[in-house]
Amino acid sequence: MAEQGKDNFRDTIGTLNEDGGRAFVFPKKPSGKWYEYRKYVSYVLLIFLIAAPFIKINGNQFMMFNVLERRFNIFGFPFWPQDLYLFVIIMIIGVVFILLFTAAFGRIFCGWICPQTIFMEMVFRRVEYWIDGDRGKQIRLSKMPWNAEKIKKRVLKWIIFFIISFLIANVFLAYLIGSDQLLRYITDGPFTHVSTFVSLLIFTGVFYFVFAWFREQVCIIACPYGRLQGVLLDDKSIVVAYDHKRGERETGRAKFKKNEDREAIGKGDCIDCFQCVHVCPTGIDIRNGTQLECVNCTACIDACDHMMESVDLPKGLIRYASESNIEKKEKFKFTPRLKGYTAVLGILIAVLVGMLFLRNDVEARILRLPGQLYEHKADNMISNVYTFKLVNKTVKDIEDIHFELMSHKGSIKVVSKDDLMVKEQDLTEGTLFIEINASALSDDKEKLRIGIYSGGDLIETTTTNFLGPRSYN
Repeated sequence: MAEQGKDNFRDTIGTLNEDGGRAFVFPKKPSGKWYEYRKYVSYVLLIFLIAAPFIKINGNQFMMFNVLERRFNIFGFPFWPQDLYLFVIIMIIGVVFILLFTAAFGRIFCGWICPQTIFMEMVFRRVEYWIDGDRGKQIRLSKMPWNAEKIKKRVLKWIIFFIISFLIANVFLAYLIGSDQLLRYITDGPFTHVSTFVSLLIFTGVFYFVFAWFREQVCIIACPYGRLQGVLLDDKSIVVAYDHKRGERETGRAKFKKNEDREAIGKGDCIDCFQCVHVCPTGIDIRNGTQLECVNCTACIDACDHMMESVDLPKGLIRYASESNIEKKEKFKFTPRLKGYTAVLGILIAVLVGMLFLRNDVEARILRLPGQLYEHKADNMISNVYTFKLVNKTVKDIEDIHFELMSHKGSIKVVSKDDLMVKEQDLTEGTLFIEINASALSDDKEKLRIGIYSGGDLIETTTTNFLGPRSYN
């Protein structure tokens, strides 16, 4: 597939030099059909990413991941610590979806949807092309001594990169603490909430480091998805691939010569122009085959198609294709492995939907106070003391709450709560006593069913254990 004896790419990544130091990649500015498609997708996703924490549905932030308060909103749907099982299932669904998607289409997620790629290629690099120029100018600028021109361009770029990183950090913080909280902090001023402001600057520094220096190393070194790709792909997976059969033929690739019948003399269609290499944002040569660094960004497809058009050869030398398609002309098939992933994904989604329908807006938990036994009272009454916790997952206050025994005759008395209520998206805790006549007990430990009412409406039921004397009847 590759030129004989040139397998050095397997020994090291393209962003390291011979001494093990950082080799910066200066990709040529991409252009073409696929790049235009990627721009449309990227701008839509950028708008979504920036707007999501500021959109509210029924009072809930559209997307929020408040780890400190253990509150999560996904598509406006709130999740509490009590909903951990739902969150776990959603995460498992995400993992299975990645397995299915990667096995079928390689790292297309990385090139088209990943926030790292979108910000890097559609925001920071575009600023860089505007200030520093295209590939050739960037290389010359990096080798240039620190004169007035270089200082001016570097300082301008660094300032703009810092501002963009600061804005990204604010959006990121809105996901973590909530947009309302963030806007309040901004209104109050940075020195009113010093710890939050310091956190914001740390996030800004991280984003600046990633997009100004670390860059494609995130995809190559840090991202676990890149490591996962190697075990998920097979010869049926559709990836950005170089058609080595057509590109090499009998005598291999060669520079283009006018009025030459390349097919007759056995030369491949690859004219060895290196445009696919120059435009690659991770610095690889796609002609060496599928590699760890490839993020399926399609920049090499556009570059190759442009060159093929220029020399009047068919486009598609680099294209979306599987190894089987290139070697055997096989079309995409829904393999047993893909069917297995799809079946598992379908089952998990069905389970999640069922659990979401069964999920209550109010969560109630009533537990016996640890270390406390039952107490005998007048008129043959047995009393147990409990703690209760009520979680309101809705955006409305729940008022006039009271408890009633549904399984036994008896009474429930709440301690110091004359007007019990739970505020919107909040919880309340307290203590209550349950009293049951000993004659109604058939065992020393019985399960009680308790109804929680708001006014006259039953809003939740729960169970708890009640202790009493053995065989009292």
